[in-house]
Amino acid sequence: MEILIKTLQFFLSLSILIIIHEYGHFMFARLFNIRVEKFYLFFNPWFSLFKIKRGETVYGMGWLPLGGYVKISGMIDESMDKEQMKQPPKPYEFRSKPAWQRLLVMVGGVLFNVLLAALIYVFMLFISGERHMPVENLKYGIVAEPLGQELGLQTGDHIIALNGEKPGYFMSMIRDFARGDVQEVTVLRDGEIVQLPVPEDFFGKIISGRGSSFVSVRFPFIVQDFLPDSPARQAGVKPGDRIVGIGGIETPFFTEFATTIGDFAGQETTLLVERDGKRIEMDITVAEEGRIGAYLKDPSEIFETEIKSYSFFEAIPAGISKAYTTTRDYFRDLGLLFRPEVSARDSLGGFITIGSIFSPTWDWAHFWTMTAFLSIILAVMNILPIPALDGGHVMFLMYEIITGRKPPEKFMEYAQIIGMALLLTLILFVNLNDVLRLFR
Repeated sequence: MEILIKTLQFFLSLSILIIIHEYGHFMFARLFNIRVEKFYLFFNPWFSLFKIKRGETVYGMGWLPLGGYVKISGMIDESMDKEQMKQPPKPYEFRSKPAWQRLLVMVGGVLFNVLLAALIYVFMLFISGERHMPVENLKYGIVAEPLGQELGLQTGDHIIALNGEKPGYFMSMIRDFARGDVQEVTVLRDGEIVQLPVPEDFFGKIISGRGSSFVSVRFPFIVQDFLPDSPARQAGVKPGDRIVGIGGIETPFFTEFATTIGDFAGQETTLLVERDGKRIEMDITVAEEGRIGAYLKDPSEIFETEIKSYSFFEAIPAGISKAYTTTRDYFRDLGLLFRPEVSARDSLGGFITIGSIFSPTWDWAHFWTMTAFLSIILAVMNILPIPALDGGHVMFLMYEIITGRKPPEKFMEYAQIIGMALLLTLILFVNLNDVLRLFR
């Protein structure tokens, strides 16, 4: 069920992003009286799932979810319609328009993706505000994942300084590590201050792990609610109880419980809970999947977080600013992939990697946050100066504007073919990478 929910969220988000992107091209094309022959969600080699013609444009949905497209008359694009290009230019064709109009048509998709992200951020800031977790408020310390343990971190450590300075928010700290900006970590461990140097190759390990297996927040297992037919509820657990042990093994925090419960899958055992300052032991039969059917209390409700609220008019500049900084930071993060200590095989991912970032339950706030972020990614990737991408067309148009000469049509055809071949190779590589990771 979790995989199905993640898959549905992924395809809904992908569909929204593609439609918005292609509508950016479509809108500018129609603004300049350029004919748009097709508007498609997903590609349709050999056949379409459905199509309908309205005016001069065929709207449809393909079966291959690798993107979408608008077929603009008189343009060398993925359709590779060479017959049309052999005919004399017509007034309604892309190639008949001034370079500045063609440039706006090509950047329209990227522009609309950035605007979509800004719009999502504006409404999310207005509705929910912005919540941050200061590192100093993690009263139970951190969980040292395997990569964090390589650095010398231990579960229960309290991080008190990065490069000698007090750390800010938890997610900002993670980004600082992922960008290679941290050279030394100072932790408080059992009342003693311990300084841990960060090796130069640690940055590459984080990137290769795509941000996982480093550190996470340590928090107790406080029950919020139950799944239907929950073994925990049947055993007598109540909302607000803190689970501190199973099968006679102390599990004071959630991570200890999560790593221990698998040993009791499908078995009858005992569960130890704390309620109103007292410890209660109760009999329980753990589900075959190794679960007790209890929802965790949101860690943000356990720790003291900082929440900034916005009025609607305050949210507008704040949302625009967040879209800008996210775009800027993603350009910067993209450049990190070219550093020698980063393995492309380990750091790049395809549909499985993207789908995995969605919540296993249907959470609209998380869905729109991820959609905004993916919209920025789509914009950045499309504006890269690679033939077959929007950025490749922009590059050739800028050449035309500067020199006053169009690149030869044969050159554009070959560039489009080479660009498409590179993109297909990259798509195959990253998705094969995902499959191999599953086996590893």
